[in-house]
Amino acid sequence: MSLHFSEATHQALLAKVPSVTGRELPEWYREIDDGPCFSRFEDRVHWLQDEHSIAHGHATAIAREHHRLRVSRGQH
Repeated sequence: MSLHFSEATHQALLAKVPSVTGRELPEWYREIDDGPCFSRFEDRVHWLQDEHSIAHGHATAIAREHHRLRVSRGQH
């Protein structure tokens, strides 16, 4: 089941990522880039949860923002 956050909730979750994970967002984006190649968004979220013990909401926000950045750079 995927979560659909409002933009305000998404931004609030992103703002808390460093304090709840101990890592800044760019570190998480590199982790995703260097991690396993998943074709599905939900697989990336589950990998972040399982491999790095991140709560579902924060993992979803990280994966969502990573995807947005890739799209904005033309790296679908």
